[in-house]
Parts: sequence; structure tokens; C-alpha cells
Amino acid sequence: MIMAGGNGNKFWPISREDSPKQFIKAADGGDSFLNVTYNRCAEMFPKENIIVITLARFAPLVHSLLPDLPENNLLLEPYGRKTGPCVVYSTYSILKRDPAAVVMFTPSDLIIANGDLYREAIEDVFSYAEAHKVLMTIGIVPKRPDTNYGYIQARGGAQKNDRTPMKVKTFTEKPSADLAKIFCKSGEFYWNSGIFVWRADTIREELEKYMPQTTCLFAGWEKELGTDSERRFVERAYAGCENISIDYGVMENTDRAMLYPAKFSWSDLDSWDTFYNIAKEKDGDGNMLLAGNATTQDSKGNIVICQDKEKLVAVKGLNDFIVIDTGDVLIVCPKDDPSYRDLLTSISDTKDFERYK
Repeated sequence: MIMAGGNGNKFWPISREDSPKQFIKAADGGDSFLNVTYNRCAEMFPKENIIVITLARFAPLVHSLLPDLPENNLLLEPYGRKTGPCVVYSTYSILKRDPAAVVMFTPSDLIIANGDLYREAIEDVFSYAEAHKVLMTIGIVPKRPDTNYGYIQARGGAQKNDRTPMKVKTFTEKPSADLAKIFCKSGEFYWNSGIFVWRADTIREELEKYMPQTTCLFAGWEKELGTDSERRFVERAYAGCENISIDYGVMENTDRAMLYPAKFSWSDLDSWDTFYNIAKEKDGDGNMLLAGNATTQDSKGNIVICQDKEKLVAVKGLNDFIVIDTGDVLIVCPKDDPSYRDLLTSISDTKDFERYK
């Protein structure tokens, strides 16, 4: 199950409300992040078993990017309600198709390398989840005390040298710098990858136990899902759903949460620095140039993007900046996340910003 319904503006102005980050091209101008995720899943699973869930208004985009995706393998959410309702709707849809299914939920915008280690981890996790009534989450052995990621603490101390699942003790969302350093030094904490694996019947039990205010809205799903009335049924259900993540709704409450310690290269596409770091092609000064005709002088570590391939872009005397020209928006800003967020917050409060969202 690929979750592709986010509305994020972290990469404005190249991502907009009608085309958020999961649909934009990867850093070197290749496939979209959704395509990359889909292709990664297709290397391990039959394509007929890959389902995408997104907002209804993004359906044309998904069809254009994944033209071979069967119509019934695209689930459409009428409104964005975070990952809790997304998992509820998806789980009931999967149970209608296969009550014995083992399911992986993955975001559509993760950057993953070390393919062999990734496949090894997924195979291990599927085998464990199939044999046990647990909710598996994949934890990434942290490379640094990063404050942009969530952390999961495993019970029983660190077990980084084997592939043994561990009971989850705590979840912490984006800790302070000092706390992140403590987490990494302890060896008991892992980055929260956002990837989950479980049996459909197991997650159903936990959803109905810990999120009854949401699951009750889907009463009658056995008759409605997979029929001509599914769209109206889902719209009624979502109208009453609260905004809640699956982490907060279930994973932080259940006693069935297990962590698998993974070592594959992983990163969440959460900032311009991440976007820059995943790019393979940079010039001799470390500038990432995604433009038809761009030149730099005395400039290092910049991201330069121009969607008009005929326009000449010249940059001099800038270090670690983003320079983005989308035709209707030109933005020049340090590429560190605090500076970008401050700029976006300030301009989003202006009366004319609505037309550029």
C-alpha cells in the first residue's frame, strides 16, 4: 500500500497544492517520487498487489504517472485526514479482497538505497508479521542526531548487529538537538521510517480497539466497499473522521508494536537540504543545476532550478542557497530549513499568496 495523499508545501514553489512533492520529479529530473516508490515495490511484489491511496483530486496525476495501475488499485480519499483514516479505509478495502493478506504501508516520498539490504529487511518483516499477530515498524539505525526525524526506542537495549525484531518502548517525534544526541549515544533509538507491515486482520483489531471513533464511521464496509456506492460511502465516513496519524492513534498505544532494526540507506524527503543531498549530479563547486542553461561564479552548494529551459540563469557570489524560477514565482533563499520556513511563513500571510499556492 503506497500512501500518496500528502498536501505538503515543503518544496514550494516547485510543489503546489495541485501537485505536491510526491508527484514532482526526483532530484536529477528522472521519475517522480511516486514512480520511484512504485517501481521499488514492483521489484518485490506482483503489480496487481500494489495499491495506491491518494486524495481524489490527485487521481488524474496518479493515472498519468502510473498508466498501468488498475482502476480498482487506486483508493481515493475525499479529504486529507492524516494516516489514521487512510489506514482504516485501506485495511477494510484489503480485507474485502483478501482476509488473509499481509500488508506493507509505505509513504510515497522516501529515499531508499542499498536495495539488497532493503529487500532483506522487507522479507524478514513479512515473514515475522505473517507468523505473529504484531504490528511491525521498520526502524533505521541512525547515522547522526537528526532533529527532523521521529525516533523509536526499543525495549531491551540495542541489538544493532542482528535482524531480531524488538518490542517498541517509546515514540518521540522530532526531538531537540540535545535529546537527539542522547538518543543516538544510547544505542536504543532508531529513526522512524514510516514503513509498517502487518496482517490485515491484526491491524483491524488494533484499529477498532484504539480508534473506535474512526472505525465506527466505516460500519457496513463489507457491503459498500468495492461497489458502485463506495465513493459516497467513503465521503460520508471521511466527513466525520478526525485528523490523526496512525502513530498517534494506534502505534503509541498498542502492546503489539514491534521494531525491526534495518541498516539500508533511508531518508525522508523533508527539506531542501535532503533534496540537495540525494542529487547525484552536481558541478565542481557542488551546485545542483536543474535548468536548461545555467552558469555560476564564486558560488558553492546551491540548488538552481528553472522550469523555462530557454532562460539563462546566472548566479554569482551565493553559497548554500536555493534559486528557483517557476515562471510565476522566483525565490532566492538560504537552503537551510529554518530560513526557508521563515520565508514561507512570512509570504504565506500576504493577501496575494493564495494565487500561488
